[in-house]
Amino acid sequence: MIEWRDEGVLLTTRRHGENAAIIEVLTATRGRCAGVVRGGASRKMAPHLQPGTQLDVTWKARLEDHLGAFVVEPLRSRAATLMSDPRALLGLQSVTALAARLLPERETVGGFYDQTVQLLDLMCVTEAWPLAYLRWELKMLEDTGYGLNLSTCAVTGAQDELCYVSPRSGHAVSEAGAGEWAARLLPLPQAMLPDNEGSDTEISLAMETSGHFLEKASGDRPLPDARRRLQEMLARG
Repeated sequence: MIEWRDEGVLLTTRRHGENAAIIEVLTATRGRCAGVVRGGASRKMAPHLQPGTQLDVTWKARLEDHLGAFVVEPLRSRAATLMSDPRALLGLQSVTALAARLLPERETVGGFYDQTVQLLDLMCVTEAWPLAYLRWELKMLEDTGYGLNLSTCAVTGAQDELCYVSPRSGHAVSEAGAGEWAARLLPLPQAMLPDNEGSDTEISLAMETSGHFLEKASGDRPLPDARRRLQEMLARG
């Protein structure tokens, strides 16, 4: 019998049989893991198994590659806290859906887990979280092999006047370097650059660029609907 215990963020849950649920949890040491929760679909347990909930989890299986079973203890709910804030609730749903879609199963994510927890907790206490969300998307791209190089122009090597991103290479391009190809490049809002800030409208524009690469990382599948609606809401300012 294999057994481990960790703390994690609930990403997804779906009914399994009459009274059980299959959940996916993001943990620091085990990455994205799935397992069955017996009684997870019951009236007593189901309200606690909402995406974004922080859980203490114990996973058991006969063999490492089996689905396994979870025993869970809810530590804190986030969805309930954000129920009156549609924008933050969409942010939480986008985070959990993207993590479930793109993160490899059972691979350690280390610092990305900490960044995810910090972002979700930030959503619960302040409205100034969208920039942290954008940074989280960029970190996800980096950790899944689609990281962007936004430090220098791919054409001229310049480090200033960077305003585009190549949709093929993910490399920044300056105004001078873009030339007649500018219309075919993605925008590079300044909010995407380290230590810069940006309005909600600018962050929404930045999500257009990060979304292009998230779709590539997702095998060109459409991104979660919650992310689309979040981007549209931010675009309205």
